[in-house]
Amino acid sequence: MSKFIILSAPSGSGKSTLASHLLSEIESLSFSISSTTRNIRKNEKNGVDYYFISQKEFKQNINNDNFIEWEQVYNNDYKGTLKSEIIRLIEEGRNIIFDVDVVGGLNLKKYFGKDSLSIFVDVPSLEDLKIRLLKRGTDLKGNIEERLSKAKKEISLKNNFDIIIMNDNIGKSKNQILKIVSKFLSE
Repeated sequence: MSKFIILSAPSGSGKSTLASHLLSEIESLSFSISSTTRNIRKNEKNGVDYYFISQKEFKQNINNDNFIEWEQVYNNDYKGTLKSEIIRLIEEGRNIIFDVDVVGGLNLKKYFGKDSLSIFVDVPSLEDLKIRLLKRGTDLKGNIEERLSKAKKEISLKNNFDIIIMNDNIGKSKNQILKIVSKFLSE
């Protein structure tokens, strides 16, 4: 029986770094590749980081009820989890890790119920988050303000998750999340 690890957080919180750490340490874990309509960034690969699809294709998948969950994250950016992706991983006998935004995480938690562990990756402050987003260098200044505005709303939902990890020290956070997830998968 597959178990589901749901990592959610505002953009720039370090959730992808933590997800990568878990994938490198826990052999039974596989990454659920989300679909998105946003443009591919340098160093990203289609079918590895995301399935990059057109808005038209995304909306066809919505109309055909092909998503477990989906959301219009920003103006022209839709993201979602295809049912076919989850079925493929379950059939392979894998435990599945999701790296999703907060609304998507809550929807997945509701969908998978007791077979899931939802983890919110928190940041010390919005100012700290802004610095991280600027250092990352993948967003325009206007996009950063949009992400920070969204982050305020997302942080207000953190108590709906099973676990909150404060990511103020990446080494400490990696150790903490590895212990938590390993324990959940062994139960």
